[in-house]
Amino acid sequence: MTAPLLLDLSHTSHTRARTGVQRVARALDGELNGAIGAITWDPYADCWRPLTPWERDNLRSDSPARKRGADWPLSARWGGWLQRGRRRAPPAGAALIVPEIFSPAVAAALPRLFAAVTGPRVALFHDALALQYPEYSAPNTVARFPAYLRDLLQFDGIAAVSEDSRAALVDYWRWLGVPSAPPVAALPLGIDRPSARAAAAAAPPVILCVSSLEGRKNHLALLAAAESLWQAGQSFQLRLIGLAQPQTGRAALDRIAALQSAGRPLRYDGPVDEAVLEDAYAEAAFTVYPSLREGFGLPVAESLVRGKPCVCSGSRALGEIARAGGCLVLDRVEAPSLAAACARLLGDAGELAALAAAAGRRSFPSWGDYAAALRAWMNSLSRRT
Repeated sequence: MTAPLLLDLSHTSHTRARTGVQRVARALDGELNGAIGAITWDPYADCWRPLTPWERDNLRSDSPARKRGADWPLSARWGGWLQRGRRRAPPAGAALIVPEIFSPAVAAALPRLFAAVTGPRVALFHDALALQYPEYSAPNTVARFPAYLRDLLQFDGIAAVSEDSRAALVDYWRWLGVPSAPPVAALPLGIDRPSARAAAAAAPPVILCVSSLEGRKNHLALLAAAESLWQAGQSFQLRLIGLAQPQTGRAALDRIAALQSAGRPLRYDGPVDEAVLEDAYAEAAFTVYPSLREGFGLPVAESLVRGKPCVCSGSRALGEIARAGGCLVLDRVEAPSLAAACARLLGDAGELAALAAAAGRRSFPSWGDYAAALRAWMNSLSRRT
């Protein structure tokens, strides 16, 4: 029997959160199903092992999560502890993909797993934003990140999600003076294909923002922009969808509550299932993605593939997505520029229709395309050690 391609889902199989990293990990699991062995590091059993049914249920679930962290039920913890003395060899693999930003515990266990893999071992690299914007990142993430970037040097290749992310990693390693780094390729992510839905007429128009609430996502600027427009008499609803980061998203949550208490037409749904998300896109006039910086920017692409124009930054990774059309791009993502862009689209039906038509002409790779490109690139790699 041929050894499978191993996919490390140590975090994603223990949470129902659907942040960008989790969406990528779940998509790969779905597209490579049948060709892979999905695995996890079990800290209670002190071993690498295949996923169990309850972990598989987490991957398949569409129910929205209320927290990002891993959740191990007590029964799974006890089961691991009871197995801890029976040290098991990791599952054998023909190759390995690690799509997550792995923890220190997983990093310490990687050498055991690497020894069981005969072919290339590849990690996905999402971004270096914890170093580039430490003031907007959780302190524990900032503290961990330099070690994580060094841990990536163990791999045979790194698949960055954008050219901007590729350059950030290569530049960091160059700054460290790394003499022999693994190859880094920019492989843009795939996009979920939307289900067919009739556009709902919404009055007043709805501006939609789909994004986790965290510091660098810049919701405070968007909320300030919306308030300035409401004060000027503009009629629209701002709808926010996304899971809040408990530390860096707190200020945005507080401001949302204050605006809602003041009677502003502001709706915050938190995380939602796919059906609710599709309905939100269908009724939106356009979307806004106020993030200061991204490794890729899935919500921008997911807006465009649904024919919805997006207001966003035109620089770095977001510019890589936006430049082919359908976006109203900003040089600086600040409250005045966000307000001006939103007012422009609310007041000019012709420009909004032209951007929607441009969005409708855009073509994006599917997750199947992405999985195929990733595997083809992996086949070109040699083992470094």
